[in-house]
Amino acid sequence: MNPISVLLICLWTYAAIFSAILLKDIFTHRKTFTKGKKTQNILISFFSNFFDTLGIGSFAIATTAWKLTKSNSDDLIPGTLNVAFAIPTVTEAAIYIRKIEMDIPTLILMIAAAVIGAAIGAKIISRFSITKIRILMGAALLLAAAVTLCKINAVGPFGLIGTARRLDGRQLAFGVVGNLFLGALMPAGIGLYVPCMALILFLGMSADTAFPIMMGSCAFLMPSAGITFIKEGKYHRAAAVPMTLAGTCGVLAAGIAVFSLPVTLLTYLACLIMAVCACLFFLDAWRIRKIRFQNAKNTKNKPSFK
Repeated sequence: MNPISVLLICLWTYAAIFSAILLKDIFTHRKTFTKGKKTQNILISFFSNFFDTLGIGSFAIATTAWKLTKSNSDDLIPGTLNVAFAIPTVTEAAIYIRKIEMDIPTLILMIAAAVIGAAIGAKIISRFSITKIRILMGAALLLAAAVTLCKINAVGPFGLIGTARRLDGRQLAFGVVGNLFLGALMPAGIGLYVPCMALILFLGMSADTAFPIMMGSCAFLMPSAGITFIKEGKYHRAAAVPMTLAGTCGVLAAGIAVFSLPVTLLTYLACLIMAVCACLFFLDAWRIRKIRFQNAKNTKNKPSFK
């Protein structure tokens, strides 16, 4: 059996374990579900994962859509991203790992680093307050927009043309550490795709090798982070399964239409929306801080009758 087949068997086995944990948690808490905006969430998942398959990324798009439609609570966004988009991402990875040729040890080490980083990051992010999460979401969107603009305009390392299909020595060590860091940021809602693409290009690798690395990394790390969020109950339980199915359909649809869309124009539009939504997150966080400050001030100035 070749290494690619072994990697894919491990990937789908891990996805099956994740699915079992998810379904068990949903069944256990099924009586706590409340009516929500199911149609919006299904559409958001479909289109987010559709564009994700094109390499644009799903986290920023979904976060922006949830913010504008108010179809998901802010504090549940990081967990919902990692839980509901896990299986669609596994589907993406399976497509690209078979399609793109590259050095297997390099691929496996980069993926393993991201998984370890995500496992560490999820335990920290899942306990953050809603204000901190909003600030992180805003920063994540601005970062994603800035890096994406650099990518499509060939600014900095994003425009370098590499040909390597493997990493060795210091470059391999740098790549592993870099992907570990990106994996740790993933649970905060910062998508790995664009930063990983930048890392791959910076290291002088061929641009197409970024797809199996970044999608393979996410396919393994998202279930890892997702399991942590499931145990914490920090995700949209009622919409998780419909969003998983819709997202997988989006991936398969994108696989058919991948060469027939004006991706550059859509990417510019996505960057604009990301920036606007980031401002909304910062504004919400500022309002909460202002209210808390005012309440604390009023409590301090309240006369005592002792």
